[in-house]
Amino acid sequence: MTTTTASLERETLRRRTFAIISHPDAGKTTITEKLLLYGGAIQEAGSVTAREGSRHTASDWMSIEQQRGISISSSALTFEYAGRHVNLLDTPGHQDFSEDTYRTLTAADSALMVLDAARGVQAQTEKLFAVCRNRGIPILTFINKMDRPAVDPFELLSQVETTLGIAAIPLTWPIGDGPDFKGVYDLQTKQVLVFERTARGKQRAPVQTAGLDDPELAKLVGADLAAKLIADVELIEGAMTVFESAAFLAGQVTPVFFGSAMNNFGIEHFLDNFVKLAPSPSATETNLGEREPEAAFAGFIFKLQANMSRAHRDRTAFMRVMSGHFVRGMDVTHTRTGRKLRLSQAHTLFAQDREKVDDAYPGDIVGLVNPGVFQIGDVISIEPKLELPDFPRFTPENFATLSLRDVGKRKAFMKGLTQLAEEGVVQVFFPTDGARDPYLGAVGPLQFEVFQARLSEEYGVEVEMHVTAYELVRWLAGDTSEVARFARHVEDDQGRPVMLFRSRYDLDYTRQQHPQIEFLPLPKDLTRV
Repeated sequence: MTTTTASLERETLRRRTFAIISHPDAGKTTITEKLLLYGGAIQEAGSVTAREGSRHTASDWMSIEQQRGISISSSALTFEYAGRHVNLLDTPGHQDFSEDTYRTLTAADSALMVLDAARGVQAQTEKLFAVCRNRGIPILTFINKMDRPAVDPFELLSQVETTLGIAAIPLTWPIGDGPDFKGVYDLQTKQVLVFERTARGKQRAPVQTAGLDDPELAKLVGADLAAKLIADVELIEGAMTVFESAAFLAGQVTPVFFGSAMNNFGIEHFLDNFVKLAPSPSATETNLGEREPEAAFAGFIFKLQANMSRAHRDRTAFMRVMSGHFVRGMDVTHTRTGRKLRLSQAHTLFAQDREKVDDAYPGDIVGLVNPGVFQIGDVISIEPKLELPDFPRFTPENFATLSLRDVGKRKAFMKGLTQLAEEGVVQVFFPTDGARDPYLGAVGPLQFEVFQARLSEEYGVEVEMHVTAYELVRWLAGDTSEVARFARHVEDDQGRPVMLFRSRYDLDYTRQQHPQIEFLPLPKDLTRV
């Protein structure tokens, strides 16, 4: 299939690829569902809370996600809206899964930051915001849960600015909060958007409109709220900076929207603005310089996932197309190994659902069947020497040992251990003293629970987990003979020597006693965020 430069540019400009970031419980998964609802990707939004007889959210497809009502693994979801092709990357909010979130952000062109109106900026939001800012990702903000008692909106804006160091410019303004929340005022079109509540927020919320000078305004929202709105708008228009798209794209300001995802208040209005404001895919930094979207085909792997589909039970590599036109069946080079590949098994992703994809463009997320070749950060390209300069890697801070309850299932156990470690659910370290059971390392302790649950459900293997006293791991480097004589170490899954420590004091003491050895937070060939 031949693609003209004009058609490639046209399709690239249509793409909007963004990630949603938030602190746990800010309503990120609910907003994801409602965006899909308004985007026409689903007919009925699911319930985040697991109840008998209720639907689960489309983006949370693992059993443990559905049981606990939290996002554990990043999902890729796609829909068309207002002539734009939207790729939505749903990420875990819990800090224990931040490694998955950080990697997913490498595939995003913009981010939606979701804040709880009663809590404002929280710890995990700060961390994820910092990652977006370091990558130069423009950020839109949605202040959620206005249907509950909320902090004063001026205070929320001030908190964003002082805590995150970015100018927060409202494009909508809330009318009341809690049970008195009536809707929002559009500061751009000068319209009041008054919503009617819907049963459990499962349908599109009907909207009534009015202006500040409309005599019906007081009847729609009440005299007190109407008077407060008029006063607030006068203050905003007289004292706040005017929103400029260029400043947003440069990461200097964040446009702010208010609403309630649970009740569909403000979601459709946000989506209308998002497709206009969010950037289309731009150049990607590589070892060969900036790669423009119009260059020949190239993509990179930012996530691996095993057993997404119970029907297939295979491994999926999430690829972000960074340039050119992807065509199913095309011949490419796996640049890390130099291996030639034919990408004939490609599909679009909608949580665990899939269908074959014939072509894709910059910004699109394509699922590739992984025969055990791909690693996170790999590049697939027409050009054999193309690579990414670095990719987010993390040093584990929690360690556990495990033991098989049924030694007859060791083959299935090793398969599960290998595939889940490949995804980054845990890191695996093997003792060199002949012990059969490995150590597991994780950024957060909840990862161990996920590992244990998935090992049971997906591989039929039951294990017992035992948390250890280790707190640090360091990779050993230096003269090969010196490292070889330094016997107190284990190996990672690539056979590289490492050492586990119970405290920072133990690490510092060992470093002083063995100055000929380097103790690295990651192997030299990996980059730390």
